[in-house]
Amino acid sequence: MSDARFFNDEPFLDDEGSDLLGREQYARHAVELLGRVRAQTETGVLALIGSWGSGKSTVLGKVIRLLQRQDGSEDWLIAELNPWLYSDLESLTAALFSEIRAALPKEERWSEVRQRIGGFGQAISPLGKLTALAGLDSEGLIQAFSDRITGDTSASAAKRKAEDALRQAGQPVLVVMDDLDRLTPDELLLVFKLVRLVGHLPNVYYLISFDEQTLLDVLQRSDLVGNSEGRAREFLEKIIQVRLDLPAFRERDAAAMSIRALNALLDSHSLSMTPSEERRFSEAYFRHLQDRLQTPRAVKRYFGQADATLSSLTGNVDLVDFLIVTFLRTSEPGVYRLLRRHRAELTGTSIDPAQRHSTQQPGERAERWRHRLREACVAEDHIKGVLNLLALLFPTVQQDLGNGSDTKAAAQRRGIGSADYFDRYMVFGVPDDDLPEATFDQALAQLTADAPGEEAAELLLRLRDDTHRITRRIEQRRSTGIRLPAAALLKAMADSYGQLTAEPEMMGLVNSGMSMQFLARDLLTDLPPEQRARVLAAMAATPDGAVLATRTLHRVTNPDNNDSEEVQTAEDWSLQARDAVTEQIAQHLVPTTGRPAEELTESDTDLIWMWRHTYPDSLRPWLRQRLHNGWEPLPLLGKLLHPTSRPHRLIDGSVLAGLDAMFGLDDLYTRLDPLLQTQTSNNSPNEHHANILQALREHRPATGQTPPPDSGTAA
Repeated sequence: MSDARFFNDEPFLDDEGSDLLGREQYARHAVELLGRVRAQTETGVLALIGSWGSGKSTVLGKVIRLLQRQDGSEDWLIAELNPWLYSDLESLTAALFSEIRAALPKEERWSEVRQRIGGFGQAISPLGKLTALAGLDSEGLIQAFSDRITGDTSASAAKRKAEDALRQAGQPVLVVMDDLDRLTPDELLLVFKLVRLVGHLPNVYYLISFDEQTLLDVLQRSDLVGNSEGRAREFLEKIIQVRLDLPAFRERDAAAMSIRALNALLDSHSLSMTPSEERRFSEAYFRHLQDRLQTPRAVKRYFGQADATLSSLTGNVDLVDFLIVTFLRTSEPGVYRLLRRHRAELTGTSIDPAQRHSTQQPGERAERWRHRLREACVAEDHIKGVLNLLALLFPTVQQDLGNGSDTKAAAQRRGIGSADYFDRYMVFGVPDDDLPEATFDQALAQLTADAPGEEAAELLLRLRDDTHRITRRIEQRRSTGIRLPAAALLKAMADSYGQLTAEPEMMGLVNSGMSMQFLARDLLTDLPPEQRARVLAAMAATPDGAVLATRTLHRVTNPDNNDSEEVQTAEDWSLQARDAVTEQIAQHLVPTTGRPAEELTESDTDLIWMWRHTYPDSLRPWLRQRLHNGWEPLPLLGKLLHPTSRPHRLIDGSVLAGLDAMFGLDDLYTRLDPLLQTQTSNNSPNEHHANILQALREHRPATGQTPPPDSGTAA
């Protein structure tokens, strides 16, 4: 099958390669059988029987071609009649004789035969149908009416003349009629009446085709047969002399045809499957798809649908997931719609606690999916297979079935089970709010070559606006061993860090800054140690970048992420990085000199906290100098500590340790002692300052001695 054959429902008459399903051989058998029937009877009806989509039209087409290529004195003449076009016996009869006349050779010696055939048709047709039969104009129609009144125009006489002419001509005519099972009961009975009675002529043979069970169902709806399959079969046996049952479409035939169609699909899109993809598709096909692809038409239709939508998705989705989703969309449209309705649950991003932390057992969760499939109109005997297909696509469904699953695998292969890629399968392309893989890779290549272009600019813009997805996609490439431009990415992330607009994820627990910090940590560890200090210093060139650089250094050097500790390792690179980042922070804080503490910006206070992480031994004298030069300790604490809805949690053990690292608690309590001794009311003009003082009182021992920084959180 070539890819050009995907988009039509025509018979396979010009298949390339071997005769995969043996249709050519069977057509030759049918031609041979026609010759044997002709040798034994003047007329006959043969039926090519097969299910819808099994290839009946292909065999009929091949039979016609073989007959047309014969070279002999008794070559078959072919008349093709489409019963669908005619709604009554008279029209159908006129059409039959018109098609027979049209099939006759145009030589002079055939003129009498054509005339006698036309005469028989005129004799049994109402005058209103004669124009269709003989092509008469109004004047000819009047003449025909006159001839019928005055001449020997009885139907029996006309039929005898036609029979004599056909016998004398001695050349067989084959009338081919396809898809009789698609007629209404009345139309079907008209055809059989025509074939068995009116058209029962010497040297005229009929080759009809239909799906037997469908035809029997149609006959049972007629008044002639009634609701009895036995009577329908008996009626059919009276019409048909010879059955030509189409050979069964075996599993090996379906597999061979599917492989050919798959290869044509891959070739037409310049794709190939990896061994892993081959294994996954083989599992899906032989366990589930094969049972549903039981006719050549079904195979062709399935891969045709895949070909119709793959071009816009090539390289942007997982090929096997795409093929499975295409099958569901083609064969189970209700399930395809169900995917959209349950997107969050299927991708593991639902904020519904009942779905994220279900107390149901796996069997109960599986039954919930079976119920949904029934509501999606999946036949009962298909539910198990469809559910298993969903499990191949979605780790969440796999878990609901009680099986383990790799939740990261879907994202790594760009599967529909990942929220980052789900929408691509629904819109048959990359949405406007997403970044195509080719653009993504080109952007990384530009950053690697230090030659940023439009793609790199687009990536960095998305890094601010779609931080979670972009950082995950970078991590996915990193996890597969792809070499990334770590230094360039870290610098770009630092430049974007203060401009992040993406909403938090995971029920608000992970903000965009955290997603960027985790990626920055991993990228820094990918760099050789001797490059890390230089890259961190470059990141810290801006105040926001200095915050990210500090947090990245802290995460790398503190595997347990103890927020109260500074850089703990004594490796040369980390010490160099500590000093370089600290120097940058100090430079960014120079403009605060001469301004009161009340005018510190959020960026300023962030930098002070970051300095505490890098090198608190140098921060403490810097702060003391500022306090000596006019900063007031309580307004400074008011800027460093953000208000909270729970004042008793304003200063916990971690914050207390941080204050000790920045000020020294002894010194801080001494400076604040007059305010701490004075009990301020809750109606203080600055409630935040009052809450800070109260929190410090609760942490200050009654003896006036400073508690150790790790004394824990106040009750």
